[in-house]
Amino acid sequence: MIGERDVLVIHDERMLAHRPNAEEPFQPGKLDSRVQAILGGLFEGAVIKWSYPEHPGRLQAITDLLMREPVPGVRYETGRPATEDQLGRVHITSYVENIYALRGKQAWLDVDTTAVSPGSVAAAEVAAGSAIAAVEAVMEGRAGSAFALCRPPGHHADSVRARGFCLFNNVAVAAAHAQAELGCERVLIIDWDVHHGNGTQDIFWASPNVLFFDTHRAAPFYPGSGNKEEIGVGLGEGLTVNVPLPAGCGDPTLVRAYREILVPAVEWFKPDLILVSAGFDMHRLDLCMNLSYSGFGALTGIVQELADKHCGGRLAMVLEGGYHLESLARGVRTVLEVLAGGDPPEIEEPGISDVVSLADFHRDAFR
Repeated sequence: MIGERDVLVIHDERMLAHRPNAEEPFQPGKLDSRVQAILGGLFEGAVIKWSYPEHPGRLQAITDLLMREPVPGVRYETGRPATEDQLGRVHITSYVENIYALRGKQAWLDVDTTAVSPGSVAAAEVAAGSAIAAVEAVMEGRAGSAFALCRPPGHHADSVRARGFCLFNNVAVAAAHAQAELGCERVLIIDWDVHHGNGTQDIFWASPNVLFFDTHRAAPFYPGSGNKEEIGVGLGEGLTVNVPLPAGCGDPTLVRAYREILVPAVEWFKPDLILVSAGFDMHRLDLCMNLSYSGFGALTGIVQELADKHCGGRLAMVLEGGYHLESLARGVRTVLEVLAGGDPPEIEEPGISDVVSLADFHRDAFR
């Protein structure tokens, strides 16, 4: 029953201060000129102008829905900024210092349209700190599970580079904190964002104590990585598990991948903590894949079952992508319902139940 399990949501309005605007002037420099040249064609004579897709409205859509339709068993706390030492566990010192130097400025960081506004650095610190807070809550037993509503997202940021709207790798910072401070030896990171979590993969590429499992739309879809042959190196060989999928895959495909690939991997790895990079751009309304709300609920049920069996229920989720506001908000709420004790939904091909109902309606006409 929904409400039987305790769920903590970490939400902090300071993350709304990250608001890059492509029409505002950026710092002078070659990168800014290159990006503006790329975007220039989108502005000239365009009826609908390009706008930065990772905007504050994403979090606002989620919180607005959760206020209108509260989920029993869900409570809220604010986050806190991650420290330089905490960020430095996964990002090199010079990178962190370079990001800090952009505090209060507006600048492009990468040609794939990763940018900052005056409030972005503070927002990114709080995003990473919120992921840490979620992990601490489940490790200390203060919450059955936790969900950190983070932005900017993190899974494309590697140790030296900002990419794909990401500045600090929130889930990686949280995993490293769990290992350094909270007594976790083995951490499982699951990434169900439609885009491959290349930054997370790179950070833990040679780690023997982090299992990284990623389902995503296959290359050449952005960022172009995540082939099945990418399995890690050295002591981390075999601990990166990529499941690249063709466009159009939906609920049955993802559930089967989790049950037939993730479950045996976790049985072998036996994690102390499970983290999820929870993107919601696999939903069909985001036009990249074909997952439904029931699909997100079913994946949550599988992951929660694994957490209950292997690590005392210690499960924390960290928001990544999802850019269609309706599917993002409704997807998060669906996940929270399952975390709070709701039954994972049954999976079927889209439209099957509608056809059954319509057949019942029309059947008597042909007798």
